[in-house]
Amino acid sequence: MYGKQTETAIAALSRLAEVWDGGRMRLSAGDIADQRGLPRAMVAKILSTLSQAGLVHGSPGPGGGYALSREPREISLREAHELFERDDDSSNCPFGGGVCGVGEPCAMHDRLRAMQAAVRQLLDETTLEIFRKAVQEDGLQPVARGVRPDTPRETYRAPHSRRPKA
Repeated sequence: MYGKQTETAIAALSRLAEVWDGGRMRLSAGDIADQRGLPRAMVAKILSTLSQAGLVHGSPGPGGGYALSREPREISLREAHELFERDDDSSNCPFGGGVCGVGEPCAMHDRLRAMQAAVRQLLDETTLEIFRKAVQEDGLQPVARGVRPDTPRETYRAPHSRRPKA
C-alpha cells in the first residue's frame, strides 16, 4: 500500500495531530522519533520534506520543534502519500504478462480494481483528525515501544514469509 517513507510521514504527522492544540505545542524530530520508535535521522528528513510541502511548520532553537500547519481535520493521508509515493501508471497485467485493458480481463482484474478504489477512498477520506480524536477525546494512548500484547491480535501488516533453511 505504501513504503517506509510514507509510513514514517504518517507516524510523524499522527503524533503531531495527537498533541494538536492550535499549533502552540511543538515536538522535536527526536521526540517524535523516540515516541514512535523510529530512526531519528529518517524522521528529521521526513519532517523537512513535510515542512517544504507546507504540512508542518518547523521552528529552530530552544522551544522550537514541529507542529501541524493546519488543523488535523484539514490534512488528509493523501497529502502525505503523494509526497513519497508515485502512481503506478503501468498497464502490465500481473496475471500472465499481458496488457490490462486488452482482451478479456484477467482473473484478478475486478479484485485489483476494487482494492485500488478502497485505498484511494481511505487516503482521500481519512484525515489526521482521527488521531487527534483518538487521543484527546477517546483516551487512547499510544503503546510504548517494545510492549508486546498478552494475546495476539490480527495486524494490518502483511505476514513475514519465512524461507525454509537449506
